[in-house]
Amino acid sequence: MTVPSFETLDLQLDGHVATVCLNRPDKANSMNAAMWPELQACFEWLDAEPAVRAVVLTGNGNHFCAGIDLAMFGGLHGESSEPARRAEHLRRTILGMQENLTAIERCRKPVLAAIHRTCIGGGVDLVCCADMRYATEDAYFSIREIDIGMTADVGTLQRLPKLIADGVVRELAYTGRNMDAEEAREVGFVNRVYEDRETLLREVTAIAHNIAAKSPLAVRGSKEMLLYSRDHPVAAGLNYIATWNAGMLSQADLQAGLQAQMEKQQAVYED
Repeated sequence: MTVPSFETLDLQLDGHVATVCLNRPDKANSMNAAMWPELQACFEWLDAEPAVRAVVLTGNGNHFCAGIDLAMFGGLHGESSEPARRAEHLRRTILGMQENLTAIERCRKPVLAAIHRTCIGGGVDLVCCADMRYATEDAYFSIREIDIGMTADVGTLQRLPKLIADGVVRELAYTGRNMDAEEAREVGFVNRVYEDRETLLREVTAIAHNIAAKSPLAVRGSKEMLLYSRDHPVAAGLNYIATWNAGMLSQADLQAGLQAQMEKQQAVYED
């Protein structure tokens, strides 16, 4: 297996768990023009690599992510002087950036975001795509786009209302205020809060290894069903899981799991 390398990301594998670190620590991991497509390329590789069963997404340095690199705003409209063509260029740019982050959500492997200190703007868009979020005590979250005179457009306003109460989302979006880690835990945005980054990474990585020990097909199926059920009625979700298991239920994994339960051992599953 050849692990890809990136300019703005640091990708490491430990057994069946991959760790993806945003790697612009001198810029508070702000998301520059190179990082957006690299995130998509990275998570598409993780999705396709059978040996990877769970992913930890975190940031190097003192901050998780300070949002979009403001230098990107200079070229968002393209070079045309014609208003409609400038608008089309911006629309296509925004759609492309949405796809860059949606690759995280589409990744069949569970993605656990480990967030320390700063998570604002594009960083919130980013972690809304993860399966679970965990934070340090000093972490805070802010939909900061409102403070620079724009509407957040890369996923927060679409995904966050599926994760926490609508009124809380509206307050955060309209005011741009900081939501600290404890409030984020109280409203259900993060699962747990840890004392510091070292503890955060140790504990979140342990959860990822726990997930990686399960049947990969069963985990992928669970993620597929949860995402589908978020966006479809209950009846459609029930029909989908019946059809899914009719074709995707692994007899080998089922037998291995049942035997391991009876023998009080850890089952071993094929990638």
